[in-house]
Amino acid sequence: MLSSYLYRDETLCMEDILRALDWPEHRADAVSAKAQDIITAIRAKGRKAGSIESFFQQYALSTTEGMALMCLAEALLRVPDGATAGQLIRDKIVDTNWLKNQNNADWMTRAAGLGLAITAGTLNSLFAKLGEPVLRQALAQAMKMLGGQFVVGQNLKDAQRSARAWESQGYRLSYDMLGEGARTAHDAEIYFAGYVSAIEALETDRAGSVPGISVKLSALHPRYEVSQEARCVPDLVDKLRQLCVKAARKNIALTVDAEETERLEISLKIFDQVLSSRDIQGWEGLGLAVQAYQKRALPLIDRILDMSRRHGRKIQVRLVKGAYWDSEIKKAQVKGLVDYPVFTRKVNADISYLACAQKMMANRSLIYPMFGTHNAHSVAAILDMAGAERSDFEFQKLFGMGDALYDHVIETEKARVSIYAPVGIHQALLPYLVRRLLENGANSSFVNKIYDTDIPADILGADPIAIARQQASHVHPHLSKPPAIYGEGRLNAPGLDLNDDPTRHRLFQDMERAVPGQGWQAYPVIGGKKSAVKGALPVFNPAHTARQIGSVIFTDEQQINQAFHIAGKGYQEWSSYSAARRADILLKVAVKLEEKIPHFMAMCTLEGGKTLPDALSEIRESIDFCRYYAAQGRGVFDETGQMFRGPTGESNVMRLDPRGIWVAISPWNFPLAIFMGQITAALMAGNAVIAKPAEQTSLIAYEAVKLMYESGVPPSALIYLPGDGRIGAGLVAHPDVAGVVFTGSTEAARSINRSLAAKDGAIAPLIAETGGLNAMIVDSSALPEQVVDDVILSAFGSAGQRCSACRVMYVQEDVAPKIIEMLRGAMAEIRVGDPQDYASDIGPVIDEAALAALVRHRARLEGFGKFVAETPLADDLKQRGTFFPPLAYDIPGIQYLDGEVFGPILHIVRFKSHDIDEVITHINQTGYGLTLGIHSRIDRFARYVAGRVTCGNVYVNRSMIGAVVGVQPFGGQGLSGTGPKAGGPHYLARFATEKVVTINTTAAGGNASLVMMED
Repeated sequence: MLSSYLYRDETLCMEDILRALDWPEHRADAVSAKAQDIITAIRAKGRKAGSIESFFQQYALSTTEGMALMCLAEALLRVPDGATAGQLIRDKIVDTNWLKNQNNADWMTRAAGLGLAITAGTLNSLFAKLGEPVLRQALAQAMKMLGGQFVVGQNLKDAQRSARAWESQGYRLSYDMLGEGARTAHDAEIYFAGYVSAIEALETDRAGSVPGISVKLSALHPRYEVSQEARCVPDLVDKLRQLCVKAARKNIALTVDAEETERLEISLKIFDQVLSSRDIQGWEGLGLAVQAYQKRALPLIDRILDMSRRHGRKIQVRLVKGAYWDSEIKKAQVKGLVDYPVFTRKVNADISYLACAQKMMANRSLIYPMFGTHNAHSVAAILDMAGAERSDFEFQKLFGMGDALYDHVIETEKARVSIYAPVGIHQALLPYLVRRLLENGANSSFVNKIYDTDIPADILGADPIAIARQQASHVHPHLSKPPAIYGEGRLNAPGLDLNDDPTRHRLFQDMERAVPGQGWQAYPVIGGKKSAVKGALPVFNPAHTARQIGSVIFTDEQQINQAFHIAGKGYQEWSSYSAARRADILLKVAVKLEEKIPHFMAMCTLEGGKTLPDALSEIRESIDFCRYYAAQGRGVFDETGQMFRGPTGESNVMRLDPRGIWVAISPWNFPLAIFMGQITAALMAGNAVIAKPAEQTSLIAYEAVKLMYESGVPPSALIYLPGDGRIGAGLVAHPDVAGVVFTGSTEAARSINRSLAAKDGAIAPLIAETGGLNAMIVDSSALPEQVVDDVILSAFGSAGQRCSACRVMYVQEDVAPKIIEMLRGAMAEIRVGDPQDYASDIGPVIDEAALAALVRHRARLEGFGKFVAETPLADDLKQRGTFFPPLAYDIPGIQYLDGEVFGPILHIVRFKSHDIDEVITHINQTGYGLTLGIHSRIDRFARYVAGRVTCGNVYVNRSMIGAVVGVQPFGGQGLSGTGPKAGGPHYLARFATEKVVTINTTAAGGNASLVMMED
């Protein structure tokens, strides 16, 4: 049931919620009036100096100052070396006006602004070097003070000591042991031990105050994700059960925190199994957090109520708005999902919150409601729902926020209030702190507005349902759905949520049906006719090299002349089509690709050895190429051309014409996307194409060609010639070649270039995209967890068989031990296996030749490198397929590598911060220039490095792979390619020639337009 709500239309969701809410006009008026009274009372008391509400009002995240402080708070305390810390401070503090808009600030906020302004002035003075150490210490202390606004103590002993003051005011404490998701099994064990120690240390003998604890499942297993359900769920059930047994013995409440939307279903499976445990019978302290911003929130309450009935146990439910909204929005856009899993308008989340609260309060015999909110209207609504009863529910507030609101609630309403109190060292609090800043520092948050007297109490306490009914649409007007993020000109390629069980099961069934019983067959196709001369060769699955999945007949060299002859006729026909007609055909290709997603996913996994997510991304990129080039081509090749201004009496128009017959030679690592990208670009320009795919992936290419014929591409305009390198060489050497588009090795590109240069006749252009010795540079301000996530994906994703893959990680020596140790542990958690298994992170390398090259390189590394880590590889995989385990080696420098290593091998180089220019020089001296990764919180550092490394694509604080068509146009320079970039604004023009037509419009009868011009 929950799955059907995951990406449901937001308007339909809201209509259902509004119908479910018992919200007559008299209740709405009473609640709003009470909310206004609360706001007025809070404002009348005034805010505490230095309160977080004051901070947010002065330094909201909509300001440069607010963003600078957020970045400084997130990074400064974890930077181990003074030089980088100084650069970070300078980057965030200098050139920012810390004294503006200080009129309404309290004395502490004004003092903070003055201190930051003095710091900025000092850094710009002649005495900057002398003052930097003192300033670093002062700012580090300031960041600890800021963190102290959110964290009750650095350890549980300190936290409980601090708690006594709050307990004396009537609050209960619910402790959150800070720690983000574990990356390694060792991390998970440390977090588990921390939870155990916390439960054992909690004091429960205080009168009237029983503490609670919150647990993040992602901290208890390094692979808490749907694809790893088979191994993470049993382990997490066991660990959570152990924690619950200990909590039950002390009668401590334990709440499982809510995390990202894709983890909801497996969290419910874990929760349900633990709930059934006999070891905790009679204990009613187990709880679950629910995020109201999810479209599944209201039906999730029903699911929890069902659990309560089935198990005969009361369940604690913490209702919150949700803290991952921004990342959920981006994730849905990147994946091309049909809609968002969360509401796009804050008011919708507020209404969802009310509906969930109402259902919870109506079922207090089954659940114990806990309401996490800092919004006066939500508080007023819940109090109204409660009636006179105050003992069977509670409010929860974040430590450091909403003090005035809940002091008022305790004093006047006698309601229970708990403080959600994070505990941990300052370095551990950083990601948590940033989430809290983003969540509560946003312009729309109640915390941000409570003391802004420019906002009247009746506006701040207004009924969200009334607001929603006044809006023209329930959907946010400035947030397009994922399919429409590129605007009217192009649809985003559709994705599938592989984490959704029903979606994944349907896909598996469709993929299975797509595989023909006799396997796939491919042949040369010339003029729409199969042109088989040679015998068929078997095609094997690289994950199971004994399993034949089809056969292919390679082209005979004698067929090359015939192919060019037919293509010449095809060129005449195809080039006569208008640009609009050609674009329409490419859009039909995109639609057919969408319809055959399961078909091509099956082929990509079986012939290309791609994992399921990689196969899906491959098809989406192919669709993007079709749509992007179609949208661009309508304008670029418009028959009216481009008119230039010039002297009167003349018409000067330039238009782009096709060149003729292009040869497209594509690689095996992107057997569909690059194959389609090359062909669709050449076709959009009006050329005929002779396509030769990589010999390892001929079947995928053949199916793609058939699809293009079905969509309206004339068979004579697209010739399909599978074969080995000799066929490619013969095609390139043919005198009728108008151009070559190639993706592959640098050596092959050089050979093609020499062949084209040696020919007589017209000079044919070469568009080449080759490989690279791509580096990622990591300074000590980077977040280690993010670095490890991104380097694992960049270096080992697709078995390292991407030309954009990270080959070398330069890591600043100050943080190298920590990052390398974390990387070692994370690599142990990678799963190498059959690509058709969703649990497999990495599949095989493409063939025996690729495997042998990696084995040789590993042997060579033993001579100058130091082994760091290797992902475990099951013995049966070694026997059945071309699998190679991800490896990491420490090496002295990139100059020790004599070329690109195409596979899952990461080379690690340590560097000193002051040697960054030497690092840049060594990278540039390789001659390659494809991709570069930078991990740093220092904007100036990122700009400096990006501006000096010679490369085509730079990625800052993210992975280095997965360039999106039209968003990150892809291609390199130097030994990495000729340009222009595929999927970019200049690509199509390279497939055409420029023609300017000048007409003397005065030749017959003079310049009438000039003569007739009015005064």
